[in-house]
Amino acid sequence: MFKSLFGSLLTQASCQEGAGYLKRADSEKLHEIFLKYATVEKNGEKHITSEDFVRKYLGLFSEDDFNKESVQLIAGIVDMDKDGYISFSEFQAFEGLLCVPDALYKTAFQLFDTNGNGLVAFDEFAEVMRKTALHKKLPFNMESTFVRLYFGKDKKRLVTYPEFSQFLHDFHEEYGVEAFKKCDKEGTGFITAGDFRNIMMSVKSHLLTKDLKSKVITASGFPQGERKISFPYYMAFNSLLNNMELIKRVYLNATNRTGHRTQEVTKEEFLHSAQMMSQITPLEVDILFNLCDILHHTNGRIVYNDLNSITPEQYFKQVTRRVAEIKAVSEEVNMCRKPYRFVNCMELMSPEERGVLIQILESTYRFTLGSVAGAVGASAVYPIDLVKTRMQNQRTGSFIGEVAYRNSWDCFKKVIRHEGVFGLYRGLVPQLIGVAPEKAIKLTVNDLVRDKFMDKKGNLSLYAEIIAGACAGGSQVVFTNPLEIVKIRLQVAGEIAGGTKVKAWSVVKDLGLFGLYKGAKACLLRDVPFSAIYFPAYAHVKAKFADENGYNHPLTLLAAGAIAGIPAASLVTPADVIKTRLQVVARSGQTTYNGVIDATRKIYAEEGARAFWKGAIARVFRSSPQFGVTLVTYEILQRLFYVDFGGSRPTGSELHVATPIEESIKKPHHIGGYQVALPVLTGLETKFGISLPRFSYPKPAQQ
Repeated sequence: MFKSLFGSLLTQASCQEGAGYLKRADSEKLHEIFLKYATVEKNGEKHITSEDFVRKYLGLFSEDDFNKESVQLIAGIVDMDKDGYISFSEFQAFEGLLCVPDALYKTAFQLFDTNGNGLVAFDEFAEVMRKTALHKKLPFNMESTFVRLYFGKDKKRLVTYPEFSQFLHDFHEEYGVEAFKKCDKEGTGFITAGDFRNIMMSVKSHLLTKDLKSKVITASGFPQGERKISFPYYMAFNSLLNNMELIKRVYLNATNRTGHRTQEVTKEEFLHSAQMMSQITPLEVDILFNLCDILHHTNGRIVYNDLNSITPEQYFKQVTRRVAEIKAVSEEVNMCRKPYRFVNCMELMSPEERGVLIQILESTYRFTLGSVAGAVGASAVYPIDLVKTRMQNQRTGSFIGEVAYRNSWDCFKKVIRHEGVFGLYRGLVPQLIGVAPEKAIKLTVNDLVRDKFMDKKGNLSLYAEIIAGACAGGSQVVFTNPLEIVKIRLQVAGEIAGGTKVKAWSVVKDLGLFGLYKGAKACLLRDVPFSAIYFPAYAHVKAKFADENGYNHPLTLLAAGAIAGIPAASLVTPADVIKTRLQVVARSGQTTYNGVIDATRKIYAEEGARAFWKGAIARVFRSSPQFGVTLVTYEILQRLFYVDFGGSRPTGSELHVATPIEESIKKPHHIGGYQVALPVLTGLETKFGISLPRFSYPKPAQQ
């Protein structure tokens, strides 16, 4: 009776609390999914067996020689009655529990609460721990003072959930101390480097990244070739690994939160920041800089990326941070799948390491994605571009002094009135034909030049960003100039009332090959500085909008692109005005120009300095959102159609190794809270080091 009551209360509490953090799955849909896995009928109700729930629904322990005890323990987290079968109410209750922010601790509590009474006894705790892989490697002293402090001198005290959460947090730290004592048999306060390695690879392996394991722990030369490891060093080392997220915040504080993660920080600067905002000790800082030097040869100066190779995977943090955004998570997975851990698992390779063929394939890949992104961006803002062109072509100091449009809005209204809505899209087809290679080569060249200047840590100086942008702007002119001269002549053709309809092909034939590059110098004067301003500004604004893991949501990418376009588009408007005047066909009585210098002189003499800024507002309203749309499309496409060529990817949008949170979302039957079921269960090991054996013992010998 008590078990049933407790289960009912837990169901209500979990569902009510979870509803505040995660949109609950529709009950009918959840029940429909439940019935697909329910193979047993008990007391007139369908139930899922423990094995079916763990192996078929969750997708864990799929091996033929799976460990049945581990499966029963995991199923026991959901099975409140502990009868080996999971009812729909229990299935739904666990879904609700997964929605709460402390889901990992509550799941761990239910793992140890084997009789389902809402309390954990010492016998229950010991029974589960003795079945873990860790205990089999290095048994824990269940008679220790630490255990008796929590469960009482006679170990009869029952521990509540809040108390057990603290116990579990402290237990693994005590496990490490216990392991050190076992290796330090003589009580000298030192253990050998070999013992240190064994402890870290068994008791503390969940805190170790791949780089730490391969380059530090198993390298037999740490620390600094010492043969003995002191207890203070051992404790500081583990404390450092436990607090790497805090370490990152200390780094950002040391750089005054500039948003730039490439600023080098010395040990003294880092220590000063650490003492201002945390209790990180000087020994931990020494270890941190020593590790960074071993891994990256930092020579006493570290950057943010140096910390990533030391930061252990924290599924717990991912789940609690994202549990309120499951819908957004699902969209991200469909898109990239880039988070849930947005950590770049790929070390950048130099061009020499990748080879010519790989670089050609990468350029083709980027060119293709850039083409699609350019077409999307151009289509989105084309009406604004048409208004901008007509405003820039409007003459006020020539023989024909009539002003057709008072301002951009007036131009917009008159185009619709006299030419219809489709008049706003005059010249769109050639624009789309040409904008694809134009934007593609621009984005591709920018990425490739950035790659050339980027070091293996992903650092790039400001001057290198400017050079990359300038090269991108210069390279696009080969496509831009022919595209724009045709587009401009089509856009202004509608101004002539009763005029014959002008077609793109006729414009191309009239101009000829060399005529298509009329105004190319002015085009260079516009596009080179535009890109030199735009791309660095975009990179830095995007970094400002990134979250603490350096990840950008598509909306922040769009905002960054739009913001960066404002100074870039406005400052190069004079060059754009000159280019427009050179490329358009002058009507009878209008001034003609014979080059950039001649156009500059005549425009200034006839119309004054203000003429150089005609259409500036329309240009900003066109270029800013266009590049915002183009770049967010480009980066999302790189997430969607990721191909690893060993080069760089857009900062803050790198593809990462699929984590359990991503894998769970890929499962169509994992809805609601079950979208985070796998990372929560995996978190038992990655947060607390509690790993259950996957295989039965003894495991069958490999053939």
